[in-house]
Amino acid sequence: MKFIILGCGSSMGVPRADGFFGNCDPKNKKNYRTRCSALLKTADENVLIDTSPDLRQQLLRHRITKIDKVFYSHIHSDQTHGINDLRIFYIKNKKQINVYADLDTSNYLKKSFSYCFNSYSKEYPATLKLNKLKNTHIVLNKKNKINIRSIKVKHGKVKSNCFIINNKLAYISDVNKIYDKDYKYFKSLKYLIIDCLRYDFHPSHFNLDSTLDLIKKFKPKMSILTNLHTDLDYKVLKNKLPKNVVPAYDGLSINF
Repeated sequence: MKFIILGCGSSMGVPRADGFFGNCDPKNKKNYRTRCSALLKTADENVLIDTSPDLRQQLLRHRITKIDKVFYSHIHSDQTHGINDLRIFYIKNKKQINVYADLDTSNYLKKSFSYCFNSYSKEYPATLKLNKLKNTHIVLNKKNKINIRSIKVKHGKVKSNCFIINNKLAYISDVNKIYDKDYKYFKSLKYLIIDCLRYDFHPSHFNLDSTLDLIKKFKPKMSILTNLHTDLDYKVLKNKLPKNVVPAYDGLSINF
């Protein structure tokens, strides 16, 4: 079983569309960051988390030729606006792809991308099937059942969803508060992949100090910082971090 960070950049990516790198050294390939998406790859299923605007590029880079399920964390455009790139997988298999989202995200997707969920003609059938995101979901890995737990967290003015896989790996790309009642799910993790937008305070994301404070509380074996803005040069950030905490980069892959 493999978890791939397809993209680890903030909402405008690094560099931005105008070529701005900020503090990031353009000579370091790990500073080239597409918007946040991730993939859980098992022997049986490819499970995508979010459809970033850079999804096509991410799928091509990793030679991902099938998507079986999609889980959405929240409504924001940097997590949803690559949805049309799922269409090719319907064309290949002639089968709607199951996508899972909470109520707010479902309403947003149906309003913004109605053509994905409604058949308008034989030439343009519905390509996706929208399902309720539940607290737990099961995906298959050979004969084993893999548990994916969904936990709501605060992300500024909206709620986002964190995904915890088999109580070993947590992926939480957009967050500024985890509720105390849910702390128990984040203890004794092998991997914590968590939002760390920049050095300074931000109203809807963790910054470096708040992320490191949380890591001290949860004590995972390994922490990986994602959703990295142009403030955060890979090498400079890595040198500031304690042992067992590293910055993400596009394509970082975890076998577990």
